[in-house]
Amino acid sequence: MKRTRALENSQPTKKKHFSLETLFLDFLTIIYSHWPGYPFPTAPPVDPFAKIKVDDCGKTKGCFRYGKPGCNAETCDYFLSYRMIGADVEFELSADTDGWVAVGFSSDRKMGGDDVMACVHDDNGRVRVQHFYNVGQWAKEIQRNPARDEEGVFENNRVTCRFKRPVNVPRDETIVDLHLSWYYLFAWGPAIQGSITRHDIDSPPTSERVVSIYKYEDIFMPSAAYQTFSSPFCLLLIVALTFYLLMGTP
Repeated sequence: MKRTRALENSQPTKKKHFSLETLFLDFLTIIYSHWPGYPFPTAPPVDPFAKIKVDDCGKTKGCFRYGKPGCNAETCDYFLSYRMIGADVEFELSADTDGWVAVGFSSDRKMGGDDVMACVHDDNGRVRVQHFYNVGQWAKEIQRNPARDEEGVFENNRVTCRFKRPVNVPRDETIVDLHLSWYYLFAWGPAIQGSITRHDIDSPPTSERVVSIYKYEDIFMPSAAYQTFSSPFCLLLIVALTFYLLMGTP
């Protein structure tokens, strides 16, 4: 027994090493923990919602913009993008509203019988993705929601969201097959206690032709405020007035 204890006592003892960095951090911990009103500093929070990239429009995703010429996802009255990711389509929506923003898939350019995905800003500050089906001029919420990986944010008086949806789902009259081409309906408007109300403008914009999720385009549509001087009639009128002023009698 004495021999064993002697061997044990002869083994080298591991010493704890302290670096200047460790001592400094311990010192800060002690100081901050006893200093009321000043919590120990932490890393700044990370914004979980990645901003929408418009440089990819027409290249790796399709985009629709409605509003002022040259607007982007943060300044357009309405913005939508779509791209294929495996067996899903990822959609990004944004609109100048504090209520809701939506896209509808329709067999024509009229409201009625349409599959609608909407991002709704509720009273708790959250943005939720909901599924609707247009019955005439009325949007009925459908409990079966094909959206997944959804995220959204409300800031700068804009509702912005991103979600995925399967390209194909089991047969359901309220959920269209995105393998096929559809007219896209664009709408946004106010919400009351998390429930959508009538859209902001009487005639929301629509795609001029059916849209294929396999074809990435970057399409811009001027809002009503910027359509006044872009119509052929107005341009012709401006030319005629200019000619009259230049050629008129002095």
